[in-house]
Amino acid sequence: MEKDLTAHGVILFDGVCNLCNGVVQFIIPRDPNRYFYYAALQSDAGYQLLKQYHLSTTEINTFILVRNGKIYTKSTAALLVARKLPGLWSLLAAFIVVPRFLRDPIYDWVARNRYKWFGQKTECMMPTAETKMRFLD
Repeated sequence: MEKDLTAHGVILFDGVCNLCNGVVQFIIPRDPNRYFYYAALQSDAGYQLLKQYHLSTTEINTFILVRNGKIYTKSTAALLVARKLPGLWSLLAAFIVVPRFLRDPIYDWVARNRYKWFGQKTECMMPTAETKMRFLD
């Protein structure tokens, strides 16, 4: 990456998961300040960030937020993203007070069943022309 976009926040997501793609498509229009950038875990940029932060490059079963040199995963990542969204969505961040040992098992349950419930694509999504610059190659 040419410049450090992690100061903004980079969301790493499973690019073939319909639920994960849906979440990214949900965030994009609700991020008017263009705070977040995106990379599929299966992409070169996603792979490089996983390696840089010493995360598994083979187990791609979590939502990851890279921000200011720190890694946030699972429910913590999702709640920190919600905090940056305008309106009532930011109120979801209040659930950060719930301990991870209670939040993450629910996250893991959804993650284990996401393909069964929401399906998956055969390849990563292609961003639209207007959102392409927010996706890392």
